[in-house]
Amino acid sequence: MWQGNQPVCLLCWLRYDAFMTARIVDGRALARRIEAELAARVAELPFRPGLAVVMVGENPASRIYVRNKERAALRVGFTAETLVLPAATTEQALLSHIARLNDHPAIDGILVQLPLPSQIRSQAVVEAIDPAKDVDGFHPLNVGRLDAGAEAFAPCTPLGIMQLLAEADVALRGARAVVLGRSLIVGRPLSRLLLAADATVTVVHSRTRDVAAECRRAEVLVAAVGRPEFVRGDWVASQAVVIDVGINRLPDGRLVGDVAFAECVDHAAAITPVPGGVGPMTIAALLQNTLRAAERRRGVAPAQAP
Repeated sequence: MWQGNQPVCLLCWLRYDAFMTARIVDGRALARRIEAELAARVAELPFRPGLAVVMVGENPASRIYVRNKERAALRVGFTAETLVLPAATTEQALLSHIARLNDHPAIDGILVQLPLPSQIRSQAVVEAIDPAKDVDGFHPLNVGRLDAGAEAFAPCTPLGIMQLLAEADVALRGARAVVLGRSLIVGRPLSRLLLAADATVTVVHSRTRDVAAECRRAEVLVAAVGRPEFVRGDWVASQAVVIDVGINRLPDGRLVGDVAFAECVDHAAAITPVPGGVGPMTIAALLQNTLRAAERRRGVAPAQAP
């Protein structure tokens, strides 16, 4: 084989190409497979699972997320109720809507889209949702049960990440996993799921002394800090698996993750793209949680995990 005017050993070139280009872990393709399996399961049920999504205000990004969730629910055969309330809605008014959904016999899952306006306490809203319908996995009861290793709804993004790792054939037992970010939505619950899978977990946050050094030790690196292209290529160990949770819009309109993809793809063994990686799997996990909630409420044997 020739490169320019210089001969190149074909075997060496193949080895270079194989070891220096990461496998792209396609969240869209995996989410489509999960949706197909869920749709087949729903078609066999004597009822239709119901998902209610509540949004306060007209945040454009939140509106897109809500629309995508509603469409996904309808695709797999759920009923979907979307409630969009004015930005000036009071906390008490929102809690009244949640109480109605808690009591609604056809609603199996309730999701309140965050963030909420400043006059509404997010924690009060989360705690008002029936834990049996808490398909976002944020209610303190579900958080505590997850932490104790008991049966519970896991938050959707961490649940989707665990399935992406399985799709990439990552052996987590004993693996060094580093999670960037300690949010209640991603970082903390994901660290619990990784621990339950017998990984050795380090949570890196804003007070960590040497973030880059911690990242270089990772065999599994998950970035969830909300900072565009924060993780650089030389932070990624050779053959690490990189999961990029971030989605950030740059001034030029481009969407990028928390990982500098073009730099890291030459180091990692596998990497998720942005968009098309974690995002679709978050919605797929929401659908899985909703079906589980519906089956539990009606005493139906649970579906096999995809």
